[in-house]
Amino acid sequence: MSAPAPAPAGLSPTLRVLIGLAAAVIALAGMHGARELIGPLALGAVLVIICHPVRHPLERAGWPRWLATTAVIVLGWVVLVVMALLLGYAGAQFVRMVGDYADELMDTWTSLSAQLTSLGLDPATGAELIKPDTILGFVTSLAGSTVNVLTGLFFVFAYILFMAADASRYGQAEKLYGPQARPAMRRFTDYSSNVRRYYVINASFGAVVAIIDGLALWAVGVPAPIVWAILAFVTNFIPNIGFVIGLIPPAILALVVGGWPLMLAVIAIYIVVNVTLQVLVQPKFVSDAVSLSLTLSFVSVAFWTFIIGPLGAILCIPLTLLVRALVLEGDPQQRWLRWLSGDVTVGRTGAS
Repeated sequence: MSAPAPAPAGLSPTLRVLIGLAAAVIALAGMHGARELIGPLALGAVLVIICHPVRHPLERAGWPRWLATTAVIVLGWVVLVVMALLLGYAGAQFVRMVGDYADELMDTWTSLSAQLTSLGLDPATGAELIKPDTILGFVTSLAGSTVNVLTGLFFVFAYILFMAADASRYGQAEKLYGPQARPAMRRFTDYSSNVRRYYVINASFGAVVAIIDGLALWAVGVPAPIVWAILAFVTNFIPNIGFVIGLIPPAILALVVGGWPLMLAVIAIYIVVNVTLQVLVQPKFVSDAVSLSLTLSFVSVAFWTFIIGPLGAILCIPLTLLVRALVLEGDPQQRWLRWLSGDVTVGRTGAS
């Protein structure tokens, strides 16, 4: 009688890593394909997380749970509408200014093209940025996406409604299921607190930057400074590189209405204000608040923008924190990866 076959050996660590990476690639490819669904869903979840603490003082004051939930829903809708109105106003003003300054843009483009040609350079290397056709093409594509934006907003409104209603009962989990529910609820609570801290810091720095930029642009004579202040506030929610997006339109407009001196003045303002606050100071506050490394914060912008589109740039930090909470914080063997991601509490306390 032959000897029994040996039991199959377990998977090697290298093979487990490769399988995990393959599964991650498949999951991310699926997210990329479903980005039009996942983007609004993530935005709705973040808004509910931000507004959820309103419920607690209302319930302590004797409000019924359904009425406190309604207050969360209404606040989430208000935040969404205000942000949409700010972007809508800035976009409408931008479209109007492109029409008003079309002749000046054409003259500036012609002059800059001639200067670049005289220096032996290809005009496409810089002059194309202010060519009226280029700007109008951008505005046209922006207007063409309005229907998609409105459709996305409808889904976000619905997500806020349903998620706020569901969140009202999650606080009862520990009462219903006992101590075994405590670790999962603690992870979710910590994640929600990190998300709220992140957006409080961003909104605070964004307001300061917007006020300073608006006043400075008004002082040097750049048209529509309030539009560029709104743009500076919104782009502040894009970590590290948002100020570049907010700089380009007012810099081009300054070149058109005031020539190189005014354009250089605008760039100098943004370097002094936006680079100092948004690139040098704010990331450190964010890193300390959410325990996320500066490198991971920077890389997450490009990564999540590629995965789910423009909303990924605004939601990159919450999404990165969510991945860490789901993948790393439930596994004690991954403590070193949590520490590597910037979670310094692991190194200090040794908690899993």
